[in-house]
Amino acid sequence: MKKFLLVSLILLAEPAWAFTDCSDCPEMIDIPAGSFLMGSPSNKNPSSREKLDVRDDEKPQHKVKIKEFSLGKFEVTQAQWHALMDSNPSHNKGPTLPIENISWDDAQKYIQKLNQKTGKKYRLPSEAEWEYAARGGSTSSYPWGDNVSELTLHAWSKANAVNTNIVGLKKPNSFGLYDMIGNVSEWTQDCWNDNYRGAPKDGSAWLKGNCSLRVLRGGSWGDDPQQLRTAIRDGTHPTYYRFSGSSFRVARDR
Repeated sequence: MKKFLLVSLILLAEPAWAFTDCSDCPEMIDIPAGSFLMGSPSNKNPSSREKLDVRDDEKPQHKVKIKEFSLGKFEVTQAQWHALMDSNPSHNKGPTLPIENISWDDAQKYIQKLNQKTGKKYRLPSEAEWEYAARGGSTSSYPWGDNVSELTLHAWSKANAVNTNIVGLKKPNSFGLYDMIGNVSEWTQDCWNDNYRGAPKDGSAWLKGNCSLRVLRGGSWGDDPQQLRTAIRDGTHPTYYRFSGSSFRVARDR
C-alpha cells in the first residue's frame, strides 16, 4: 500500500507532457475530462474576494461537463504567427513574446492556415473550456487561490509589467499551462451573453446571443487584480478590436 501511494504521488508530481504537430506549431497540453462550477457564486454571505467582486455577467454559477481536449501550453508566439502568416502586427516585438494586436477574425485566419498545414482541427477554446483549463481544479478567485499578493508569481499585470513579456516566465497552473491569467487577453469562440442563463452545460461554445461581440478572457499586462480573476469576462468586436493585450491560444479535439 505504501509503495502504491508513493508511486501515485510521484505521478502526480510529473510535469504535464507537451506535444506539437509541426516544428512551428504551438506546444499543446492534453486537458482531462471533468466537470466544474463555471462563473462566480452569489455575493450573499461572501467568504472570499471573488464573491465580493462578482459581476452580473459572471452569474449564475453553473455546473459544466468538459470533454477531454488539448490546449496551447502558451499563448501563440510571434515566431509561430510569423511562420504561417508572414507578418507581425504586434506593438512589442520579439519571437518568444505572445502575438498581440490580434482580433478574433485574425485568430480565425491563423487557425485556418494551421489546420491546412497540419491536417488537424485546431480552433479557439470555448469559454467554458478556457475557464476549466485556467482554474485547473481551483474554485478560488485565481488559479492559485484568493491571495492577491501572490499575483506577481503567476501573472503579468499592471503591478509588474509595462508591456507584454516572454511566454512561460511565470508559474504554470496545475494543468501545466502558462499565462492563462495576465500578459495578454485571450479570445474564445463564444458569442457574448451578459449572463449565463441558458448557457451550454456540455462545454461547447455558446453560439447564440450577441454574436456581433466575442468573448475575451484572462486579462492582460495592463490590468489590475480585479480584472485578472479567473471568472472575469469581456465581450468586444471580433473584427475591429485589436490592442497590445489582445491575443489567443489554440485548442483542438483529442
